[in-house]
Parts: sequence; structure tokens; C-alpha cells
Amino acid sequence: MKFNDNSGDIILLNLIKEGDQKAFRNLFDCHYTAVVRYIGFYIRDYSEAEQLALDIFAYIWENRDNLKINLSFRAYLMTAARNRSLNYLRNRSSDNKGGNHNIEKIYEEYQVELKELDKLVREAVSSLPSKCGQIFRLSREENLSNREISEKTGISVKTIEAHITKALKLIRKYLGDSYNYLW
Repeated sequence: MKFNDNSGDIILLNLIKEGDQKAFRNLFDCHYTAVVRYIGFYIRDYSEAEQLALDIFAYIWENRDNLKINLSFRAYLMTAARNRSLNYLRNRSSDNKGGNHNIEKIYEEYQVELKELDKLVREAVSSLPSKCGQIFRLSREENLSNREISEKTGISVKTIEAHITKALKLIRKYLGDSYNYLW
């Protein structure tokens, strides 16, 4: 079974935390090409983009026990891809001895965008209906599984899933098209 949406990714991530290699392969198959393309946009070297993408997925597998995804797995991947790309460019520029001010400028712009995005996400989460926001925060900030949230709140797992789906939809709407790469 192949999942391509965020709720499917959450299920796969929970399986990966338990060491499920098939779930990891499924997640890899769903997202690898997009990560390579995104990195390629920054570094303009396809073979290096492939290697950086593989490094990201290797990191995810090796750190699966401590992995915390706050918004969506796709947002996590794109942030990791951007960070790896910028680090790669910065390292390559320092190897060239002269440095590259364009890379520093890109990194500074990224930091500004990241702060703005963080602010917008916090605003979006704050604007969620009370119960929906509470469940979303338990899921993303406390990294609880749907079952753990269900046990903590006394709400069925299906209702938890519905609240999280609703929260993601409302957050997407709040953020608008400017941040559609997160989903």
C-alpha cells in the first residue's frame, strides 16, 4: 500500500519508529524524487542532489527513534533539503577560498523566511478551534501518537484523525499558496 498524503505519512512514520523497513521504503519512494528536485533547484548538480537526498533519508532512518515532525513530513523534508543545500553551497564556497556572498545572501533570506513561516504557523495553530488546536499541538508539539492522544483525551482515534486532518486543512488555508511546498 502506498501513501502520499500527510495522514499516510504519519502512519508510516510511526511504523518506521518501530523499525519497519517496508514502511521506510514506502516513504522513501513517495518523497525521494521531490527532495532531489528541490535540492537540485539550489545546487544545480543532479548527482550531488541525489547524494544529499540519500543523506537526508539515511539520517531519518538512523534517528527514527528521536525524530520529531512538527507540521508535516513533507515540510520536514523540504526544510532538511534546503538546509543541506545551503550547507553544501557554503562548504563548496569556502573550499574556493574566495567565498561567495550570494550563498550568504541566500542563507540570510532563508533565515528571514523561516522566522516568518514559524510566526505564521504559530498564528495558524492559534486560530484553530479549541479542541482541534489542542489535539494538533499534542500530535505535533508533544509528538504523541493518535492512540496516545485518544487515551489522554478520551476521544476516539478516528475523531483524533479527523481533528488533525481538519487542522492541517485550516493551516494550509491560513498559510495560502506562498507555502504550498510544505504539503
